[in-house]
Amino acid sequence: MERPSLEFNLPDTHEEGKLYVVDSLNNLNKLNVCPAESQHSLDVEENTGGTGESMAGSNTRNQCLFFITFILTLIVSLALVTFVIFLIFQTRNEVDQISSRLLSEKKNIEELKKINNIILKHLNQSGIRE
Repeated sequence: MERPSLEFNLPDTHEEGKLYVVDSLNNLNKLNVCPAESQHSLDVEENTGGTGESMAGSNTRNQCLFFITFILTLIVSLALVTFVIFLIFQTRNEVDQISSRLLSEKKNIEELKKINNIILKHLNQSGIRE
C-alpha cells in the first residue's frame, strides 16, 4: 500500500518548528492509516519511547490471558469430569435396581412354575382332565 507523499511548502522555521510540523504530520498520518484499536498501542509505544516496553507489557498481558484461559479450561474440565462420574453412579444405581427387580421376578416365575407343576400333578392324579 503506497500512499502519495504529502508535500508541503513550509516556510523557513527553526529546527524545533520543523520537527513539530513533521511530528504533527506523522500523528495525522497514523490517525488516517491505523484503525482505532491499534491507535491505543501506538500511543503506548510513543509514551514508552518505543524501547520495547510495550512489547513486554503485551507479552505479560498475553501470558496473563493464557493463564486465565488455562484456569478456566481446567475448571470446565473438572466440572465435566464430575458430571460424568455423577452419571456413572446414577447409572450404576439404576442398573442395580433393575437387576434386583429381575431377580425377584425370576424367583416369582420359578414359584409360579412350581405351583403350576403341583396343580398339573394333582389334576393328573385325580383324573379330572379336560
